[in-house]
Amino acid sequence: MDLSIYFDPIQESSFNYLNRTSRKTFGDILVKYSSGDYFPDLEGIQLAIICVPEERGQVGNAGCSLGIDNIRNYFYDLFPGNYPARVADLGNIKSGHSLQDTYYALTVVCSELLEQKIIPIIIGGSQDLTYANYRAYEDLGQIINIVAVDNQFDLGENDQEINARSYLSKIILHQPNFLFNYTNLGYQTYFVDQEAIKLMSNLFFDTYRLGNLRANMQEVEPMVRNADMISIDISAIRQSDAPGNMNTTPNGFYGEEMCMITRYAGLSDKLSSIGFYEYNPDMDISGQTAHLLAQMIWYFIDGFYNRMHDYPLDKKSDDFKKFMVKLSNQDDELVFFKSKKSDRWWMEVDCSATIKAKYERHYLVPCSYQDYEKALSDDIPERWVQAYQKLM
Repeated sequence: MDLSIYFDPIQESSFNYLNRTSRKTFGDILVKYSSGDYFPDLEGIQLAIICVPEERGQVGNAGCSLGIDNIRNYFYDLFPGNYPARVADLGNIKSGHSLQDTYYALTVVCSELLEQKIIPIIIGGSQDLTYANYRAYEDLGQIINIVAVDNQFDLGENDQEINARSYLSKIILHQPNFLFNYTNLGYQTYFVDQEAIKLMSNLFFDTYRLGNLRANMQEVEPMVRNADMISIDISAIRQSDAPGNMNTTPNGFYGEEMCMITRYAGLSDKLSSIGFYEYNPDMDISGQTAHLLAQMIWYFIDGFYNRMHDYPLDKKSDDFKKFMVKLSNQDDELVFFKSKKSDRWWMEVDCSATIKAKYERHYLVPCSYQDYEKALSDDIPERWVQAYQKLM
């Protein structure tokens, strides 16, 4: 498929990296679609940056389509780690005549990249572009888990047109549906209707308050490891760390915590796409938010090139330790697997062979040592219960 028809080239003549004496930054080593060049050959590419200057779905954040090159400028000026980075920047998705046209273009591009085992790194634009990313998995017939880093749920109203505050309800109600699980990281209760919290619970979705996560950031890792795609709203970061958003607030994740989350995402063997949304250059101060976003992308790429490839598909492999825990109120034992490579944990949700065949990527649930300890204390881990309810 000729993807070049969906893209405009990058205008990089004023980027900082061009003035460096040492020319070994990402801007130098990236395969990119620059003005005057041919569209890049994707042979051997593992990660592809896609920028989408689209904001017709924004809510209260006008201008969020204008900061793409600010982020690029800072990212291109960063040095890669000790790995052979096979990364491409494909340019900017052309804005369609309608918002739906832009969604279609992004869906087609993501679908093609996923088929080629290339991870899309999407830089928006407004967060409703998450819907177009999700539709790419539908095209592949793949049932997925979505993780959103956001200070609210973006459910909107049932009859509301799709936008940055209602895209999730469109994903949930879309038929045929390919969403197995949704996880929200960092919601702030005063921004969320109690009915919405109840709805999330009834759907067996996972929602985690900001304060609970910040008290133990290591517990975020298995939550992120369970995702196929991640959507990050910049307003989830506190205003002092990321002022470049009209909806940002005093509370939120710290910048280093967001870099930790994106590195966890890169380390996950399961994750196959990620999106960064809602950056608004009109609100930024000295490029602070654009610089943070560039570093978050850097940490994601660094995580990707440090993947352990230890997802326990072969549970009889010598690469894993198997632990059986008998609970007093359960007929069957809870089964845990620990990777000898990374010390990461998974637990197996017991279900029929038919369900295992349909949800082969979902009945093995990423967890932590704390979940194993909880089982040893004769208590069923909440992650296990949530997954069991969805599978049954």
